[in-house]
Amino acid sequence: MLISDIYTWICMVKAQAGGPPSTNIDATVVTMKTSLIAGIFSSTMLTLVGINAVSASELSTDIGGDVQKGKEKAGQICQACHGLDGNGIPGQPVWPKLAGQHPRYIYKQLQNFKNGDRWNAQMSPMAMPLSDEEMRNMAAYYSSLPQSGGTAEEELVAKGERIYRAGNAATGVPACSGCHGPAGLGSNLARFPRIAGQYSEYTAQTLGYFRSAERANDPNGMMRGVAANLKDDEIEAVAAYIEGLSQ
Repeated sequence: MLISDIYTWICMVKAQAGGPPSTNIDATVVTMKTSLIAGIFSSTMLTLVGINAVSASELSTDIGGDVQKGKEKAGQICQACHGLDGNGIPGQPVWPKLAGQHPRYIYKQLQNFKNGDRWNAQMSPMAMPLSDEEMRNMAAYYSSLPQSGGTAEEELVAKGERIYRAGNAATGVPACSGCHGPAGLGSNLARFPRIAGQYSEYTAQTLGYFRSAERANDPNGMMRGVAANLKDDEIEAVAAYIEGLSQ
């Protein structure tokens, strides 16, 4: 996504809210614009300097965690839902894969579950007693694991790809690739998650939570702004396409 495309989208959002498209943009919209531009710039720079080529084990040291200690802790409290290999439980696809996820993102989510910025009936009680060191260790461990990838539903691929790569200008939905990258690998530096290969059921559920604001731990409401205008069929299609993305 080009910076000019971002500004066009912001203007569209403002116009839909009843304000003029290019003047008197309020502070919230300005903050969202700045965050989106900064995130996309970070993702672009990471690609340019070859960060995406760094191995998962090297990335795992980014937050100072101990992979072996993380594995031990994950074996005690995480494997029942996420699997010891971090690829989840096929029979429960609303529980996400954590393997290959960026350590900064995992660490932030655990912090958010612990401090109440994000809530889930299963995860919140699990995160509450964790120490900062334990959260860093588990983030390091899961980020070091290979992700299993996934398969997209063929009949949804074309529509899902269109939304992922181009968004929906008519309804003010920006392209997912702007922050998560063309291959869905996200950015460790910007804490934009890897979404490629994720279970479509989990992705669709998450987009629904952002749309309803049931989940609100996204910086400056970025994901809530994106999901607000997504229709059910668009969520289903883009979630299916994302599951089929792979390196």
